[in-house]
Amino acid sequence: MAASESVNPVDLLREQIEGASPDMLQAMIRTFAQAVMSAEADAICGAAYGQRSDERVNSRNGYRQREWDTRAGTIDLAIPKLRQGSYFPDWLLTHRRRAEQALVSVVATSYLLGVSTRRVEKLVEQLGIRQLSKSQVSEMAAHLDVQVEAFRNRPLDRGHYTFVWMDALTMKVREAGRTVNVHALIAVGVNADGQREVLGLDVASDEDGAGWLAFLRSLTARGLSGVRLVISDAHAGLVQAIGAALPGASWQRCRTHYLRNLLTKVPKSAQPWIATLVRTIFDQPDADAVRAQFDRVVATIEAKFPAAAEHLDAARDDLLAFTGFPREIWRQIWSNSPQERLNKEIRRRTDVVGIFPNRPSIIRLVGAVLAEQTDEWTEGRRYMGLELLAKARLITIDTDQPDPTPIAA
Repeated sequence: MAASESVNPVDLLREQIEGASPDMLQAMIRTFAQAVMSAEADAICGAAYGQRSDERVNSRNGYRQREWDTRAGTIDLAIPKLRQGSYFPDWLLTHRRRAEQALVSVVATSYLLGVSTRRVEKLVEQLGIRQLSKSQVSEMAAHLDVQVEAFRNRPLDRGHYTFVWMDALTMKVREAGRTVNVHALIAVGVNADGQREVLGLDVASDEDGAGWLAFLRSLTARGLSGVRLVISDAHAGLVQAIGAALPGASWQRCRTHYLRNLLTKVPKSAQPWIATLVRTIFDQPDADAVRAQFDRVVATIEAKFPAAAEHLDAARDDLLAFTGFPREIWRQIWSNSPQERLNKEIRRRTDVVGIFPNRPSIIRLVGAVLAEQTDEWTEGRRYMGLELLAKARLITIDTDQPDPTPIAA
């Protein structure tokens, strides 16, 4: 739809009524939305479209088309563009349509299976779900499942994925009349274009070596290759699975998660001092300085807390794997912080459900969130520059190391 430069709701509404348009309701909604967006754009510019004013601070620069899903159907909107900055009606357009549909589907499924609590019933009413039949829920779920499965099984053909972040989120699900914990395994990588991309999602009964190995092998079967570094917390069995499924890749233990583990080895009164000391390791200008500072920190801690110093020294290779790559990307690869932000977005949706009715509902909701996050990353700016990625790939990593032994938390 092409929007006129000056929107007159009265004239457009009169045209629809006189023409007896069968889509009059959609036209009325479109007219109202366009008028509101036009008014907001004028407010940002400081003057109406085409008006000369000393108070003008910006001006229009055409439109961009977007679809808006409403109860009256899908409506084509023309969103005003500005010459400086941008305008987007967050109050009107929903960025995460698939994720919201998945949330409705999961909650409705719980409701129909009789496993929802009073809190979930109230949520169902707020979402407008009062008389959904099983066939309606099944139809909604089937539509989402097709999209999520296509996303989960797509070929990983975007070239080498140099850096990969992995994490596991614990979810509650009802199985055989009991509530049990399962683990959603998630992998995110940087593709050859420097963009972040969700690589895979699976649900495992146990977060052990077998679960991680099966997950990694499913990723390599879809085309995952060229991995040089995997960043994660010290999940049980993950390091061994990396060695078996991703030969040539090293492992970076998340510095943030490790520090939390280390602080449990010292009295609470000493924790701020220990945390400050450890952070100085990562503030050094080059790899040699990092290793030298690591030695000094271990020696300093050993004088008062030998057990903590031993714990830190044992984690040396896992914590300093990032030093084998260009200094410019250290902050991006020495922790699992990027994954943690993604986890918060997932939790924001899954906490609403609480206990999932089955495993497919976990895949449906979490998969929809991950698919839309990947879309946003694709439209955003590069996470890593192409020159830095090429430089990182030229670095030779020593993989002739003994099998790592799990470090006690």
